[in-house]
Amino acid sequence: MARITLGVAYDGSGFCGWQSQPSACGVQDVLEAAIAGIAQLPVRVHAAGRTDTGVHASCQVVHFDTASTRPISAWVRGVNANLPETVRIEWAKEVDATFHARFSAFSRSYEYLLYNAPVASALMAKKSGWFHLPLDCLAMQKAAGYLIGEHDFSAFRAAECQASSPVRTMYQAEVTQLKLAENKAYFQFNFSANAFLQHQVRNMIGALIYIGKGAHPPEYMQTLLQNRNRTLSPPTFSPHGLYLVGVGYDAKWGLPIREYKAIDMNKNLSVLI
Repeated sequence: MARITLGVAYDGSGFCGWQSQPSACGVQDVLEAAIAGIAQLPVRVHAAGRTDTGVHASCQVVHFDTASTRPISAWVRGVNANLPETVRIEWAKEVDATFHARFSAFSRSYEYLLYNAPVASALMAKKSGWFHLPLDCLAMQKAAGYLIGEHDFSAFRAAECQASSPVRTMYQAEVTQLKLAENKAYFQFNFSANAFLQHQVRNMIGALIYIGKGAHPPEYMQTLLQNRNRTLSPPTFSPHGLYLVGVGYDAKWGLPIREYKAIDMNKNLSVLI
């Protein structure tokens, strides 16, 4: 048996999330079918992290075991030929059997793109979140700082989350703003942690927006963490602007993953409008 790891990117708009479902609406479903078409054998893929319905990925990492012998290029070009255009394999590598896409990872990184304007964007409807009232970037930046470090993130944990512990270590929590006009802007939220709880990023975004619109001071974030009570926290925010953008692995695996760095929106304006 060979263990193959893949770098996968996908537009999550048309899927019910990463995980396989009886209706075959998950990214995992179409990926396993596409790989099986090349392997000529059933496969089960394991991912670095499960993304929710509507969430995108530019750097998902998966692995699978197969008895089929194929050139490494077949796991890229061949599998892509069997996939919908909204899912793509970007690279493939054979790895040692001790590698695991989820358990070998030491970090995950997410970006959230939020369009802030009185009217939602038609072009970015499924690629960014939207909020209509003006937001205070400095207040959200200060609030995000309270998330750094090891915390019990129960305040941002979905009720159905199955993680054994709510404790996570946040390495990065940043907010940047790109003003497009007097009443239009994009906000970019960047988070990196050893792991994330179900809906954690979207729940933190909801809290940051409440702070940004002036409903609470930045210190409210610290209060939420201390209360450890999801029912006292703001609602879960839209999935559409959320992207899995990085997974960290030890260099010994030799995976072709670039070091994760937050996108400079000022240099990527053409992507956003």
